[in-house]
Amino acid sequence: MKFSSLKGYAFLYLVFLYAPIVLLPVFAFNSGTIIAFPLKGFTLDWFRDLFANGTLGLALKNSLIIAVSTSILSTTLGVFAARAGTRFDFPGKTGVMGLIMLPLVLPEIIIASSLLVVLLAVGMPLSLLTVILGHTLMATPYAIAVLNAAFSSLDRSLEEAAYDLGETKWSTFRLIILPLVTPGIISSALMSFTISLDEFIVAFSLAGKETTLPIYIFSQLRFPKQIPMIMALGTCLVVASIVLLTIAEYFRRRGLAKTGAKDTGGFL
Repeated sequence: MKFSSLKGYAFLYLVFLYAPIVLLPVFAFNSGTIIAFPLKGFTLDWFRDLFANGTLGLALKNSLIIAVSTSILSTTLGVFAARAGTRFDFPGKTGVMGLIMLPLVLPEIIIASSLLVVLLAVGMPLSLLTVILGHTLMATPYAIAVLNAAFSSLDRSLEEAAYDLGETKWSTFRLIILPLVTPGIISSALMSFTISLDEFIVAFSLAGKETTLPIYIFSQLRFPKQIPMIMALGTCLVVASIVLLTIAEYFRRRGLAKTGAKDTGGFL
């Protein structure tokens, strides 16, 4: 009885969590302008409006620039941090790694407000660059979490064998270590890209006059006639996020299989 109750609770929780996502495409293909049942009919007009919207195109371009830059920076920093955290011991290691991972547990509004105060204090104008910096701060802990698993599963005897054969530390890292953790790096980059593309609070606080995709979506929610187009946009974003995370999970599992590590069941 206890087990059945737990299964029922889990089922209801999943329905509550994913029902809005399932309803997105339902209303995106509905010809009615009011988001309510019963549905009026099938249409592709909202997707046509979506692809013909110039302001939306600019917001998407800005978001892609930010997301690509964030994924490169956070993954690069994640490689350095994960390598240092899994391979070397140094004074204050626990405190330093805890400080780096702190954005995982801090509310986004606190991070956004703090960054806004600091950036204005140093005289940096709000732009896409400031959003990239904020997103990099937020995405780096996720990148480290993914890369920690990749680096910690490496066999140190491979490095020692490379040293014995005359390789330098840099050549060992480039020729031995990086190829083994490449699936983890790709997975980390894709995950960081997805986090940055969907993030709103930091972008809203640090973008200044620039518009990103989440900001554009938020601004259009005030106009009821734009809601169906936003549903169509949400459908496209959900599909893109699922595809990216599926690819990231594939490379994560491929990396674990390559190194022979045990799968703990997910990114984090």
